[in-house]
Amino acid sequence: MQRDDIAFLAVMLRRRSGLMLANPKPHAIEGKLAPVVRRFGFKNAASLVAELRHGHDALARAVTEAMTTNDSSFFRDRVAFDHLRETILPTLIRRRAATKRLRIWSAACASGQEPYSIAMTLDDLKLQSEGWTVDLIATDLNSQMVARAEHGVFSHFEVQRGLPIRRLIAHFTQDGHDWRIAEPLRRMVRFRQFNLLDSYGWLDDIDLILCRNVLMYFEPRIRSGVLERAAEILTGDGYLMLGPAEGTEGSAFFAPAGQMRGVYVKAGKPAARTAAG
Repeated sequence: MQRDDIAFLAVMLRRRSGLMLANPKPHAIEGKLAPVVRRFGFKNAASLVAELRHGHDALARAVTEAMTTNDSSFFRDRVAFDHLRETILPTLIRRRAATKRLRIWSAACASGQEPYSIAMTLDDLKLQSEGWTVDLIATDLNSQMVARAEHGVFSHFEVQRGLPIRRLIAHFTQDGHDWRIAEPLRRMVRFRQFNLLDSYGWLDDIDLILCRNVLMYFEPRIRSGVLERAAEILTGDGYLMLGPAEGTEGSAFFAPAGQMRGVYVKAGKPAARTAAG
């Protein structure tokens, strides 16, 4: 691939998904594009890019999905899940005691480890047996990742990454060399393909948004737009969770939630009250 091919891909990726090209080295790009090259019958990545220049929407979608970063693991970042279990969920449960309804959105869910980790945490609380309605929505730009997540089958390597053995025994059954998540947990999550640059109109009154390890790939203007749209759909006393290397600097829409690392509330909310409920 030539330098102008890489520049063209970078512009297309940013325009279609907001993502900046994380590794502009030709061999890394060609490796990610190899499945798309084979699927569409091109000779190599350079010939694929040549076709993209003529306008080919299905190919452009496939390339955009292939270039996304989909690394994930169960209970990724223990500190974040400690906050979720010990403070965020108990606080939201107290605040929603009258309606007995929670709405949670896992954005950029990759192959599903994050939303299923949330589902296991919620299962510990037995909310449904107490009459609660919990809407757990999980989205990702990559349609293949969404399909994998919805299927709920993980390799032995994947369940070894962050999943405690007690949860493996309690919530999974072995399926050949793989592991299948329990059907009640799979049904707790509603998966959908979604681009964070698109309209959030179908999302409303979300109590908790997890958008972790995504904003770091966006340029500041796009990052600010995502945060603004997230603030619009988040309830007034809801929470936003970001990755440990991310923040809301420069955003007028969010402020830190007390001392909880990576957790934010809408700007103007007293941090002490937010942490205490």
